[in-house]
Amino acid sequence: MDSLFILLQRLLPQHALSRLVGRLAAASGPRWLKNRVIRAFVRHYDVDLGEAERPFPEAYESFNAFFTRALKPGARPLCTSGIACPADGAISEIGDIDGRRILQAKGRSYSLEALLAGDEARVRQFTGGSFATIYLSPKDYHRVHMPLDGQLQASAYVPGDLFSVNGTTAAAIDGLFARNERHISYFDTPRGPMGMVLVGAMIVAGIETVWNGQVAPRLRQVERWDHAGTPMPVLLDRGSEMGRFLLGSTVILLFPKGVAAWNEDCVAGAAVRMGQQLSA
Repeated sequence: MDSLFILLQRLLPQHALSRLVGRLAAASGPRWLKNRVIRAFVRHYDVDLGEAERPFPEAYESFNAFFTRALKPGARPLCTSGIACPADGAISEIGDIDGRRILQAKGRSYSLEALLAGDEARVRQFTGGSFATIYLSPKDYHRVHMPLDGQLQASAYVPGDLFSVNGTTAAAIDGLFARNERHISYFDTPRGPMGMVLVGAMIVAGIETVWNGQVAPRLRQVERWDHAGTPMPVLLDRGSEMGRFLLGSTVILLFPKGVAAWNEDCVAGAAVRMGQQLSA
């Protein structure tokens, strides 16, 4: 079954299918259909709407509005110190970057150069550093938050495939996260440089940031932005929202060597919540 799942992903028109789903998910009517789809999704994925700021399907103008729903104040307490988890989900892999190689799954790794689209200056910053890959399933809260206080220095959009990013695909597709469409943000933090990579996936209709709105999908070419010299710097507090997925995907954190010493309970397969401490 796993091999059939991978084969279907290779054969399906990934971008056309994802964009079609995106248009449908953004539609506001008919309301009865939107409400029925949300209720079915909640039942199928066991979504806890009780923690949402608006706990009823009828309160959302579209499926996208439901999927990127805000939570009630206090639903995700922020750890008092250290590096905070940026999102709800499960840890796919976590650890040290082996020179310029990042572990994807058992027996598979990919290069920093490929992930960061050949940005050699940024690659050098994170060589031998630390990484954490967090997978957001369909049931999870899908806003992404800041692990540390940060000032945005640069960002990039990288076009690519739209394979699923679940465990089955990660174990079967070489260089998965460096092949898929993604948005990369580089921040200056009290601990030095930090990279945040938001990876697109099959059926993911878009990626948004709080400073630039929807940044994916775009034209099929790499785009880069320099934010360091702008008259209105992007300053984000630890725990504040930095982006969101229109349907689920993966966040990859990157730190230079010696910055992150991951907590012992932060291991592959562990469930995590936004705001919990990943590293002291």
